[in-house]
Amino acid sequence: MSAPLLGYVDRPGPLHRLSGVSKLVLVLGVVIGAMLGFDVRYLAVVALASVVLWAVSRVRLRDFAVVLWLILVFITLNNIGIFLFAPGYGTDLFGTRHVLLEGPWRWDLTTEQLFYQLAVTLKYVAVLPAVLLFVATTRPPEFASSLARIGVPARIAYAVSLALRYIPDVQREFRTISQAQQARGIDTSRNAPLRARVRNLSAVLMPLLLGTFDRIESVSAAMELRGFGRERGRTWSVRTPLRGRDVAVMLTALALVVVPVVLLVINGGRFWNPFA
Repeated sequence: MSAPLLGYVDRPGPLHRLSGVSKLVLVLGVVIGAMLGFDVRYLAVVALASVVLWAVSRVRLRDFAVVLWLILVFITLNNIGIFLFAPGYGTDLFGTRHVLLEGPWRWDLTTEQLFYQLAVTLKYVAVLPAVLLFVATTRPPEFASSLARIGVPARIAYAVSLALRYIPDVQREFRTISQAQQARGIDTSRNAPLRARVRNLSAVLMPLLLGTFDRIESVSAAMELRGFGRERGRTWSVRTPLRGRDVAVMLTALALVVVPVVLLVINGGRFWNPFA
């Protein structure tokens, strides 16, 4: 069976051995740090670190091939949209104009615009691999306990855990229903034309939705019968203790937030202007 679209990858590596709390704090540090500023130097270092972490994590690219392709398409469309609707934003932002290629009307390609869109792209490259690695290297129960340990209510933490836990089940059920429908002559494979495939997918999605609703009802009834939510707090069966390496990871997360704050003061704003 193929790997889930988005879920835990049971291939233990260095990141798998870290506590879920330290990994969650690291992801929050990456996200907050990337949100604070557009300093390309900082974003490039974080993006490179995310790529290196992916390389040592033993998580393969094909484990999240579909998600990574969707991210690549989104980044490409986002850059095209920025250039189409705001081709002069980089020039207005940095206060200079260096034309690389003259285009029709206002769509001149400038160094400032490319630099701005590079910063936007680096934000995605810095943040998204770190988020995917956290999901891939953290079991859903440990994910829930990590959320609870940083103050998230137990109900919300458990809901997130259930959602991640059932993604592989939904994917498996989708594949089973699709194969059953193909056995009945309803082709949803790549061999069918695109229009026919989209039309035939409705024969797969309806049973999938109905089965998902039945599963939700069964899980809700089981949790209610066991008194889930009766107490404000709860215990967690999976709770990795914090070790020295986890403390080091959390200190790194703190540095990832402090550095862009310092850069905001040094740069006099969110952007580093190499054209000044």
